[in-house]
Formats: sequence, C-alpha cells, structure tokens
Amino acid sequence: MFGQRKDIKVLTGNSNPELANAICKKLGINLGNSEVGSFSDGENFVSIYETVRGSDAFVIQSTCAFQNEGHSGSVNDSLMELLIMIDALKRASAGRITAVIPYFGYARQDRKTKPRDPISAKLVANLITEAGADRVLTMDLHANQIQGFFDIPVDNLLGSPIFVEHFTHKFEDVHDETIVVSPDVGSVARARAFAQKLNMPLAIVDKRRQKANSSEVMNIIGDVKDKHVILLDDMVDTGGSLCHAAKALVEIGKAKDVTACASHGVLSGPAIQRIQESVLDQVIFLDTIPPKPGTKCDKIKYLSVAHMFAEAISHVYMETAVSPLFL
Repeated sequence: MFGQRKDIKVLTGNSNPELANAICKKLGINLGNSEVGSFSDGENFVSIYETVRGSDAFVIQSTCAFQNEGHSGSVNDSLMELLIMIDALKRASAGRITAVIPYFGYARQDRKTKPRDPISAKLVANLITEAGADRVLTMDLHANQIQGFFDIPVDNLLGSPIFVEHFTHKFEDVHDETIVVSPDVGSVARARAFAQKLNMPLAIVDKRRQKANSSEVMNIIGDVKDKHVILLDDMVDTGGSLCHAAKALVEIGKAKDVTACASHGVLSGPAIQRIQESVLDQVIFLDTIPPKPGTKCDKIKYLSVAHMFAEAISHVYMETAVSPLFL
C-alpha cells in the first residue's frame, strides 16, 4: 500500500487495542510489537520489541479509562502510557512520531471558569509536546480552540460524516418528519452543521446547569411535536444531561421519539443505567472509547471510526492533504 517509502510503525497502549487492530487491518499492516503494562506499585512501563529507527511512528491511544484482558486503568494511566510510548520512540530515534488520540481527555478543562482553576487541556497538550510528539491526530475535540494549545500540528477529525451516513439511511423514509436537536446552547454550532449536512431543521434544548454533572431543562427552542428527533452531542459522561433533554423533548415538546448520538461514550457512574431507563430509543457512539466490558445496554450501539483514522494516517504518512476528510 505504501510503496518504497520510509518504514511505518503503528503501536498502541491498553486503552483501545481493538480500534488499533482495526486501523491496522484497514491499512494492511501489522500492529507494532510492543508491551505496555504496569509494575506492582502501579508505575507504567513500555517495551518496544522491534526497531523503529527512522520510522514514521503512530501511537494509537485514547486517554480514557480502560478495562480489557489482563489490564485495567484510569484516564491517568492511559495518559502516562501515551507519554511513555512517545518518549520510548523518541529515544529509539523514530523519524516522526504522531500521537493518534481518538478521544482526548481533560478537554473539558479548557478555560478558567472561576478563580484558581487550572487549564488542564493546555497542560496535557504541553506534556504530549514535551514528550516528543511531532503531531497529533484526534477526533471531535470538546472545544476547537484546544488545537491552539499545541505548538505542533493538530488534525481534528470530524465524526459527523459517519453519523450523517448512518442517519441518512435510518430516516430515509421519514426525512421530512425528522429534526436535529442540540442538547444545549454551547453545542449549537456543531448541531447546525450536522443538520445542514442532513438537510434537516434544527431545534435547541435550553438548560440551566445547577452544578457539575447535573442539569435542569428550562425550555425547547423550536417545534419538535410529532417529530423523530436526533439529539447530537460530542460526548456522554454520566448521561444526566442527555436523558433529561430526551425526557423534555418527549414530555414538553411532544416529540414522537428520540435517538441520540455522540462521538465519545465516556459512560461513567450511572450512565448506562440512566440510558437504559430513559425515554431514548437508541444512543449511538463512535468507538473512540471502547464499550465497557461486562455491561450491556440494548439501547447503545457503536459505529467504527477505524476507516477514517486509517485514511488520515495514510495521508499523514504519504504527506498528502488531510483536508478532504473534513468535507
């Protein structure tokens, strides 16, 4: 696939090995031979078992909590694995190192909202750069301005084309009776662009957040009566905001049904139970964060982003424009 160019290496940590394997399958190459784990005291370690000197190296690692065969860890474990892998590749004289971060954690702390707040997204950007990454490839950052926190190139892929293709077929027969809804005012720009691609109208759920991880729905801007609703967000954490918005759309707005979609399914705390007990018909995530093992919810479905990241990696490796992926 890549001809007589410099060697390409794709490696992964423990946060999302299934996605890394799927990306390598799309690229037609084998996943790099490495071991990422932790010592008995909890310190992370990395061992790379093949030469990477002069190689174009891609490290695939979402900064999310994980639990897979023989390994489990927190968001911080995922971040440390990423940093140590980048450092190992740098010290092994890799030609170029790209941090492929399907889900970029700490992105919600992107500004000071009260005195003495940290800007953790900027700190993490500094850490990745200082570790030795030459560029970053990610998807649907919580805030686009986070790209400016890096002093290296950042390609922020959009997951919306995957959702557009899915919903175009799903609601093909009832297109004129379907509407896109933004769950809050802050997501209006994202929802508007999504609605334009689907050629559907837009409504907004106006809510007032009382405290972290809780929200109170106040009003619905737009007519959703007897409509099939697509509720769009960038991530779902505890699921409270999403489920409250869906409830308001059905009970206050008299929507016919509500299907939600979000790029990143963080699903912490009671999220899965809330979704299962909610009025939502279905919630669709991208597999930037893997499904939690041992938990099952009939309403949750995952769509793969492997083909999009494989294409982006191919463009970066071949040094051709990535911009066609944003159309």
